[in-house]
Amino acid sequence: MPDNSITVVGNVTRDPELKFLNSGQASIRLSVAVSRRWMNKQTNDWEERVSYFDVSAFGQLAENAANSLVKGARVLVTGRLEQRSWDTPEGEKRYAVDIIADEIAPSLRWATAAVTKNPRAEGSNFQPRAAAPAAAGTPNYAFDEEPF
Repeated sequence: MPDNSITVVGNVTRDPELKFLNSGQASIRLSVAVSRRWMNKQTNDWEERVSYFDVSAFGQLAENAANSLVKGARVLVTGRLEQRSWDTPEGEKRYAVDIIADEIAPSLRWATAAVTKNPRAEGSNFQPRAAAPAAAGTPNYAFDEEPF
């Protein structure tokens, strides 16, 4: 696991933007709002702070997210932090930190989701591992078989 791994849980603030890079690889950008609430012990009032995170994903994850997520959806995002910089037209240097997603999932705390498994692409280099022998009394499922 990378040293700069991060997991956030929040709400998508705008519909994801799916684009394709010159290489043909899918790319997506979305923003996630993460709220934090606490009781101010001095005023006895609830206070809240919202942080906004830009999230990028690539490949099949990007396509699946674009087909599954909409503004307002509650999601879990796991990935790594990556800093980027650019120059403004006025010549000023600007910086931003994005989350490069390894996983994006709907939160099932207050909603349900239907999962549709994508078929494997033909010509894939994926080779399933040989299944380990099952212990006595333990069901033995094929590597790609769902256990339920």
